[in-house]
Amino acid sequence: MSTKGLSLFAKRRLRVRTALRARGGTRPRLSIHRSGRHIYAQIIDDAQGRTLAAASTLEKDVRDTTGATIDAASSVGTRIAEAAKAAGVTQVVFDRGGFLFHGRVKALAAAAREAGLEF
Repeated sequence: MSTKGLSLFAKRRLRVRTALRARGGTRPRLSIHRSGRHIYAQIIDDAQGRTLAAASTLEKDVRDTTGATIDAASSVGTRIAEAAKAAGVTQVVFDRGGFLFHGRVKALAAAAREAGLEF
């Protein structure tokens, strides 16, 4: 795929995902997306092309109490780890989606690790 015309962020996203596929093997991927208002996490099985578990700050039970904060990202990390355990997933590859491993992304990853997800 040609990267001509892509933004630096899009190039970084492709570079990160390509490296994960090379090293990840058969593990599902914990994919993160953050916006100015929310943060989202999915566990994706690339072999089957389907989402095994998902969590975000948009879920009905937490929508009014969360926002774009480190605390909200930590709660999403805990909830995605619980959903992964329910789906039978314990080991994943962390796909930061081109976002720097800092702030909310780092908080989500730390909370998921503490809740028992291995990556």
